[in-house]
Amino acid sequence: MPPASPEKSRPSLFWALAVLIVPFVSYLAKLRFIGREKLPMNGSFVLAPNHYSEFDPLIVAAAVWRLGRAPRFMAKESLFRVPVVGAALRATGMIPVARSSSRAASAQTIEQSRQLVDAGRGVIVYPEGTLTRDPDLWPMRGKSGAVRLAMAGDIPLIPMAQWGTQKIMGRYQKGLSLWPPRKPIDIIIGDPVDLSDLKGRQNEPAAITEATERLMAAITALLEQVRHEKAPAQRWNPADHGQKETGRLDS
Repeated sequence: MPPASPEKSRPSLFWALAVLIVPFVSYLAKLRFIGREKLPMNGSFVLAPNHYSEFDPLIVAAAVWRLGRAPRFMAKESLFRVPVVGAALRATGMIPVARSSSRAASAQTIEQSRQLVDAGRGVIVYPEGTLTRDPDLWPMRGKSGAVRLAMAGDIPLIPMAQWGTQKIMGRYQKGLSLWPPRKPIDIIIGDPVDLSDLKGRQNEPAAITEATERLMAAITALLEQVRHEKAPAQRWNPADHGQKETGRLDS
């Protein structure tokens, strides 16, 4: 395993969080990695995982920490105004995302990308924005937040898939399945999505749509590997099924 990045090896609030979260996750899950070397140990990145369980963020956070990087997520801007919670989010470098006009959102994305590059930090963004609505838990239609962030700062956009978390907490399940412990969860990280031909086109809707489709195709292909089955030919779109899309990160 490559050495941990400086952001993990230096004392920080992440150390205290890791003491609480990593043993808890390790009791519930046995993480099995494929492509662990594809998460860079230095510099900025946007990591884009699939999302089908409310327990996913803890699994992804523990996985990223074990691989040597500090797990930072995009979080609702309103959470940053909550006492204590907001302070913890700011102290750990989480990124606020706001529901705003297109022009304001574009300016915010550019600024967030600049900060990531300047600080050499990575961020985890769920491109679906919320739990997938697909009946069989395949990735559904993606939103543009992850690719906008990556394209604005020319940051590596890294797809990731994980499978097995539903055995700990199913989609919309209220509680955890604590027994048996150490349920196997496969985590696979892919090569950065190639967006070189779209460079400089981050403000063009067609380019954003194309980049998003490439990202979702990459995540789906990774999930096919760990599930050992093919995904449906048509990606689930809630709008086609009369469902309203709601979620934390639907930028």
